Amino acid sequence: MSGVGRGELTDKAWSVIEPLLPEPGRRSGRWREHRQVINGILWKLRTGAPWRDLPERYGPWKTCHERLRRWTDDGTWERILAQAQVYDDGQPVEWIISVDSSVVRAHQHAAGARKKGDLPAVFAIPAADGEALGRSRGGLTTKIHLAVDGRGRPLAVLLTPGQCGDNPQLFALLDAIRVHYGGPGRPRKRPDMLIADKAYAHDPTRRGLRRRGIAHTIPERVDQVARRAAKGSHGGRPPEFDKQVYRQRNVVERCFNRLKQWRALATRYAKRAALYRSSLLLIAALIWLR
Repeated sequence: MSGVGRGELTDKAWSVIEPLLPEPGRRSGRWREHRQVINGILWKLRTGAPWRDLPERYGPWKTCHERLRRWTDDGTWERILAQAQVYDDGQPVEWIISVDSSVVRAHQHAAGARKKGDLPAVFAIPAADGEALGRSRGGLTTKIHLAVDGRGRPLAVLLTPGQCGDNPQLFALLDAIRVHYGGPGRPRKRPDMLIADKAYAHDPTRRGLRRRGIAHTIPERVDQVARRAAKGSHGGRPPEFDKQVYRQRNVVERCFNRLKQWRALATRYAKRAALYRSSLLLIAALIWLR
């Protein structure tokens, strides 16, 4: 395909994605090319426009939406991100991992999905309606929990309702990291170093990381410092903290900024949490393939 438009798949990205897509099915009529359909999905994510406003050059909007849904159900988007993470571009995964979360407002159109039971395992904590939506003073919100490598490239994404805390999702987020370099052996999951902010500064969390053999740089909260000082010599030593290493945590903030340049990610319009997460996975894969 020549003349790649703004926000559309580059030839490099397409060369990685194409082998992972299902074969075209047998049917009467014209079959829309996968690249054309994915470019339509990307247009929707870039503009945040309703599906029905999709330009004609991408084909029927129902076709784009249906393939987004179908490839969500069969795990295609997870496979695309996994392959992008090990694509040989001379910059392999850097295992100094930073984690954080960000709340996104959910548009009123995101509410009202029919109930389909519990949230799938790719989400951290089920919401009351099973779609990772929370309600607070700011209205409907969803929280994105993100782990990135040392270069700020996404490794794992989890969703919870917006009011959920960061710390309870940490180990679920770490368990979602699976980088398989091919050949025999298990995928790698354990980082060389974990960097996180004070939201993760809990003693049980530090003990859990030590049991897993994960070195970490997490600052103490003010109340924790005061409580230890009040105990005097019985307060114990402060946890190790490397200020120079902690400065690298900004890569996760920069990754959130890149994700939210796509308007349909900065504001959630999708009723289904699974479709919203698939959109995040697609853009995450493009970050790796840029």
